[in-house]
Amino acid sequence: MAAPVQQVQVFGRKKTATAVALCKSGKGVLKINGFPAELLQPETLRIKALEPVNLLGNDRFKNVDIRVRVKGGGQVSQIYAVRQAIAKSLVAYYQKFVDETSKKEIKDILLAFDRTLLVADPRRAEPKKFGGPGARARYQKSYR
Repeated sequence: MAAPVQQVQVFGRKKTATAVALCKSGKGVLKINGFPAELLQPETLRIKALEPVNLLGNDRFKNVDIRVRVKGGGQVSQIYAVRQAIAKSLVAYYQKFVDETSKKEIKDILLAFDRTLLVADPRRAEPKKFGGPGARARYQKSYR
């Protein structure tokens, strides 16, 4: 039997968007929903999604393949879920298959830049109530 493949599966979340990243040993491929990350549109959101790669440098990503599947939420929420999944998957991979010191180094760099790269944002949209157009706003009162 062949040697077991070294891989970790991690998820990232933002609002209702969920991204699942599969990180395994490879040659530096980064795909989002089957497409190369370089083709992600628009450009500003591509930069946001690839923040973990730009922060940590390509040398840390050159020996791993990351494939991300994302669904739910809107365009921006999906991008935030993807960047979190990429960051968390690399940390998990380094913890499981490389060494604790390099994992701690990566984690410290990511946390110093932006905590949401590793920790999910718990805020959710509040449900609408009766008597108003939204969760808190009430309909305008008229006296005449």
